[in-house]
Amino acid sequence: MANSKWITPKILAITGLTCSLVFLIAIVRLQAAPRSGSAAAQADANRVAVSADSIGGAVTSSNGPEAGVWVIAETSDFQTKFRKIVVTDDRGRFLLPDMPKAKYKVWVRGYGLVDSIAVNAGPGETLALTAVVAPTPVAAAQYYPANYWLSMLKIPPKDAFPMKPLASGGAVIPTQGHWINTIKGCQSCHQLGDKVTRELPQNLGTFPSTGKAWERRIQSGQVGEEMVRNMGNLGFDRGISMFADWTDRVNAGEVPPTPPRPKGLERNIVLTLWDVGGPKSFLHSEVSTNRFNPQINPSGRIYNGDWEGGDLVVVDPQENTASTIPVPVPKGIDRKTMPTWSAQQLTAPSPYWGTEVIWDDPVNPKNAQMDRKGRIWVNVETRPPDAPDFCKASKGNVFAQAWKSGNPSIVEVTGTQRMPWESPPGWGLQIYDPKTQKFEGIDLCFGQGHAAFANDKDETLYFSLRLGGLGWFNTRVWAETHDATKSQGWCAPIIDYNGDGKAGPFTMPNEPPDPKLDRLATPMLIGYGVAVDPTDSNVVWYAATGPMPGKIIRATPGKNPPATCTTEAYEPPFNNPKMNNELHYTPRGVDVDSNGLVWTELSGSGDLASFDRRKCKVLNGPTATGQHCPEGWTIYPVPGPMFKGTDAQADWYYLNWVDRYNTLGLGKDVSVVLGTASDCLYLFKPDTKEWLTVRMPYPMGGLYTRDIDGRIDSTKTGWKGRGLWASTETRVVWHDEGGKGQTPQMVHFQLRPDPLAK
Repeated sequence: MANSKWITPKILAITGLTCSLVFLIAIVRLQAAPRSGSAAAQADANRVAVSADSIGGAVTSSNGPEAGVWVIAETSDFQTKFRKIVVTDDRGRFLLPDMPKAKYKVWVRGYGLVDSIAVNAGPGETLALTAVVAPTPVAAAQYYPANYWLSMLKIPPKDAFPMKPLASGGAVIPTQGHWINTIKGCQSCHQLGDKVTRELPQNLGTFPSTGKAWERRIQSGQVGEEMVRNMGNLGFDRGISMFADWTDRVNAGEVPPTPPRPKGLERNIVLTLWDVGGPKSFLHSEVSTNRFNPQINPSGRIYNGDWEGGDLVVVDPQENTASTIPVPVPKGIDRKTMPTWSAQQLTAPSPYWGTEVIWDDPVNPKNAQMDRKGRIWVNVETRPPDAPDFCKASKGNVFAQAWKSGNPSIVEVTGTQRMPWESPPGWGLQIYDPKTQKFEGIDLCFGQGHAAFANDKDETLYFSLRLGGLGWFNTRVWAETHDATKSQGWCAPIIDYNGDGKAGPFTMPNEPPDPKLDRLATPMLIGYGVAVDPTDSNVVWYAATGPMPGKIIRATPGKNPPATCTTEAYEPPFNNPKMNNELHYTPRGVDVDSNGLVWTELSGSGDLASFDRRKCKVLNGPTATGQHCPEGWTIYPVPGPMFKGTDAQADWYYLNWVDRYNTLGLGKDVSVVLGTASDCLYLFKPDTKEWLTVRMPYPMGGLYTRDIDGRIDSTKTGWKGRGLWASTETRVVWHDEGGKGQTPQMVHFQLRPDPLAK
């Protein structure tokens, strides 16, 4: 439990609070009666029906009943730490349901408050808890989500762009959107705006200015070179000045706007958390079930790949246990010959780990998917860089030959040459069977991004590719033949520029168009989210983040790939006069609802967008340049704070997901945007256009999630048989509340009929 840190001088000194304020907070909290408030509060608490497996009551403060605040229960009595979190109703009442027998610490957290002193309680008890009103805005703001603090950054105004390079270097920055997109790019590893990033670690050192401290900070650890390079994309000195000004204002006591407390259906959410992994874990995309049949693996274990640890991490929600399963290196492969994702040297020591190289990550398990048999398919590195001969164009692979067709200058996608930003090229899969507890390794010919099963007879596993394009693995053919060559294929992102209906020889985007040839969509088209159309399993959509403004890609392998591969590319409206020249940019996730409507989150501009291809007047040909179908797009701004002086949300989203099967209970085809930089899920009801924001308030930073899914454990137990699953998936878990030693969590979101439902 981390709430006791509020009265430690070290933490409060960082926030800029004075000694007298420290003393005041301590006195206020110690004088509060934590278990039994006023007689009226106790009477209200006693009206909550508490069963033998629940803890209930009411929360009041000096302001009266506290509505829309969180009640947190935590225990270490099980094999792994267990927590449950609920929200109070409009009278401050609460009920923590389904509490396994244990001794719990229970306390109150909420906007406008500081944490109350925890009380001891067990199932069957009724509590009248006293919340503690924050004595100052600075004290209250310490519990605000990271994106609220990040919104305080001073972004250059639109009329400052295009921005010329500085004398010290850099490139022209065309628009304010490019500037914001660069800032948000940092969040592909971690949040910006949490306590660690808005302030400066005390053990970083002593510097003549905040700017110099920031220069040293971004050199830290194994990703120092990457952080310095990203800062350079802003014009290094300009970027440093912006972040230093932000930190100076935070230290001077400036605070962001106050987030709204949960209201309406947001108060019906129940969160259950289990600690998993270790203090260096980097989890990447949990899986609980099959996305086309969410009743597979009912009440079963939840899995995630630990990118850093080379393991599968596992939570058993029935036993309240957590474990790890090492992902093997295939027989005959020397682990030492495999490339690592992370640099194995430091630019400068880490404030947390010193000179220790903490990430030795040649296996990189990530993006796990579950098939119809409940087996786990995990993207991994399976070999050294050199690809098997069956993958190479020079050895007769028709897919590799088609990729190079008409352009012999293109490096073989399976070769050892690669750009610095690419994944190490020893790509493959590991299949884990929970029944036999055995792995089976497979080599792939392409560098995969994310993965998604199709609901077809072959149970095809599709991949967005690191170099752009679509890859797939036919699991039926593999089961019948165990032939990796016959089981996989891939298509380059080739636009049908000449309109002949084929993916033929093509020109590059930096070459003059040729009306007789097709055209590659764009170089370095990095694929992220991928989804199969539930109305047509031969249609696959994936998101490509760059170059600005990014694209969503419609890919169809056809009946005889690669000859029948087709690709269509659609950019979100960006400086498009038909859409009022608004800037909407950077799709990362993509999913398709049960009607075939495509949904994507635009993490750069902070929007959810739907795309209806049926409205497009142009699909391909020489005028299909990306901005050719603005009529297909509908934009829905996501709730949250804007960067000052802009119309861009400060939040950042890794992916989005569509709840096609009503696994949460909010309705069919609800769109879920992952508030990765703000500890929340944004739920959008397409029928009513209503948004709900569902937060995980503890530990702060803990809901940095890269993917989610929903599972139905039972159709007979109402809300208890449904729920969404997510994980803590930051690369730097020590940035979260709790600091060094903190571990990730697996999180279950459930929606009950009302805040007091059992």
